Amino acid sequence: MPRFFYIARNNLGKKSTGYEEANSEEEVISRLQARNLIVVDIASEAKEGSPGFKQGILAKVKIKRRHFGVKFEDLVLFSRQLATLLGAGITILKALEVISQQVASHKLFSAIKSLQKHMEAGLSLHEAMARHPAVFSELWVNLIESGEASGNLAIILDRLASYLERNAAFRRKVISALIYPALLILVALGALLFMTIKIIPTFAELFQGFNVQLPLLTRVIIQFSMLIRKFFLIGIALTVAAGYFFKRYISTKEGQRAWESFKFKLPTFGEFFRVLVVERFSSQMATLVESGVPILFSLEITEHSVGSILVSDIIRSIKEDIRQGKPLSQPMDKCGFFDPMVVQMVTVGEEIGELSQMFKRINSYYQDYVDTFLNRFTSMFEPIALIFVGLAIGILVVGMFLPIFQIAQIGG
Repeated sequence: MPRFFYIARNNLGKKSTGYEEANSEEEVISRLQARNLIVVDIASEAKEGSPGFKQGILAKVKIKRRHFGVKFEDLVLFSRQLATLLGAGITILKALEVISQQVASHKLFSAIKSLQKHMEAGLSLHEAMARHPAVFSELWVNLIESGEASGNLAIILDRLASYLERNAAFRRKVISALIYPALLILVALGALLFMTIKIIPTFAELFQGFNVQLPLLTRVIIQFSMLIRKFFLIGIALTVAAGYFFKRYISTKEGQRAWESFKFKLPTFGEFFRVLVVERFSSQMATLVESGVPILFSLEITEHSVGSILVSDIIRSIKEDIRQGKPLSQPMDKCGFFDPMVVQMVTVGEEIGELSQMFKRINSYYQDYVDTFLNRFTSMFEPIALIFVGLAIGILVVGMFLPIFQIAQIGG
């Protein structure tokens, strides 16, 4: 079996070298990546004709592209790898070449190749990234520009990677907490639908031969079942059409404003949706301010990436007040969207010059709030859902067995 000599680095930039026996370079790369190593160079010992490694040969990693879009995890890995390689003293162009051969996304691979091409033509990294807004957001472009201007690009990329990793972990936590209630609802609806469409019509045919007056509950359930069966396909079509037009409506600015206004006014859940937006706002502001981006530019970036058109309007008004010389805490207090605690922490952060740290604490507080809310919601939702499903199925079962009890009494 041939041997391959490799040069790799871990997430901290520490260099690692050695030999691996494998059937191909791809197998070696897979092993190293499984150990969380970033491959920098690799070559076959037999190909070189003697033990050792010919310096300067770039790793030719031919991994199989697994998907076409750019997932959140792809960007997290890209930023972490780029930060590691730049921190280890590798040039940007070579780092991009190494990373391009190890990404699993076709779209990200094409974007990285384009970055190399534009940088070789004289553009800076942030200017090249700005040409790919579908891959690299305004947050990326401005943070990279700040890193290039300050000469701390590796540090800025490391902060960006940490920000993306925190966000990815937070999103996974929220999604995981909501999966169980969603599955429970789907299973419950499926069970009720099966009984309504399949089981109840069978009982209805059986009752027709009894020639007795059916109880009111039984008649109501049978009529309901007949309506469901008759209009089932029409109901699905109407649901799909309503979903399509609703999605089209909320994709407009007016629709988005109306939908967000409705969500924020919901009892209990309205506060949850508001907290999610504040959490995203504080997370982005903490990363931007800590990276040296001025407050106005930080607000400009957050305005376009906070994910809420109502909050974007609020941020726009905050920017106008700051341009007039007011501190950040005053317009935040005036808008009425942020809790007094947030305003007070921002005030303290401005006074002691630790605004980024205060935004971090705000972000941590609201992430804990979301965790607590989701844990309570899931713990309360399960018994409520089980009680609802039990009552619904119980009513159906009782309704179907009442005529049988009635006939048995008559026969007795």
